[in-house]
Amino acid sequence: MFKKPLAMVLVLLLFTTVLGAGTTSAGSREDRQTRFAEKIRVNIAKLGTGSQALVALKLKDKTKVAGYISEVRDDSFLVVHPKFGTVTSVNYADVAQARGNNLSTGAKIAIGIGIGAGVVLILLLIYIKCCTG
Repeated sequence: MFKKPLAMVLVLLLFTTVLGAGTTSAGSREDRQTRFAEKIRVNIAKLGTGSQALVALKLKDKTKVAGYISEVRDDSFLVVHPKFGTVTSVNYADVAQARGNNLSTGAKIAIGIGIGAGVVLILLLIYIKCCTG
């Protein structure tokens, strides 16, 4: 008795959910692109500028840009190729993938501690070999 009306209600709910998801995904795609561009902007700002701030970028039009960041602006940044000296202006919204080659301060400290520990270990091994042998 209630099967047919219940089935109709469920079909209508499913249909409106599918249609509603299509309209909300268009807005969320733009939101995702905006959030991604903001994330790129923040990460580029963290890298800083100068010859130590190396980046490798893949843009949405499939081109690749590599070099160091020479200037950071509100909506774009400049990448200079170290070998050729060509300057490329890149909008944050045009970046599809970015990789930076700049170590954080914590990573530099950890590397320094590792090197220091290695030197101490080698000196200790040399001392043990010389004095016990």
